[in-house]
Amino acid sequence: MARHWLMKSEPDAYPWQQLVSDGKTHWDGVRNYQARNFMRDEMKIGDLVLFYHSNCKPPHVAGVAKVVAEGYPDFTAWDVDSKYFDEKSSIDNPRWVMVDIAPVKELDAVSLPDIKDNPLLEGMPLIQRGQRLSVQPVDYEHFDVICEMGGIDASEI
Repeated sequence: MARHWLMKSEPDAYPWQQLVSDGKTHWDGVRNYQARNFMRDEMKIGDLVLFYHSNCKPPHVAGVAKVVAEGYPDFTAWDVDSKYFDEKSSIDNPRWVMVDIAPVKELDAVSLPDIKDNPLLEGMPLIQRGQRLSVQPVDYEHFDVICEMGGIDASEI
């Protein structure tokens, strides 16, 4: 059964509308081992993703995407000119992975303050103190509530 995720991107780095325009993208640059492990070990084709704009006012969920390619080596780690370069990663021994995602449906923006104020979203990792992962799991119930708040019925995705 498909799982649900939340993936964070700063709008000035890669906004939702860019994903829509591109049609799909590789999700590179993740340099946290727990987030990497989610992408490498648990994300599967067809999993749904809440595309979250971070580091903006207000932070918000902008749309729903889906995983279209499972984890493979993040080649930006090998590019000395990339801000994601990691000298300890190599083609023979890749340290980091990425997945490909594609847009599914734009949402009416679901702001972080609204997420925090909704009692149905209690326990969601996004709003737990100290939780800063750029890739994190989302419970089915929380996914459905976010979709509803964004003006769509998750069962129709």
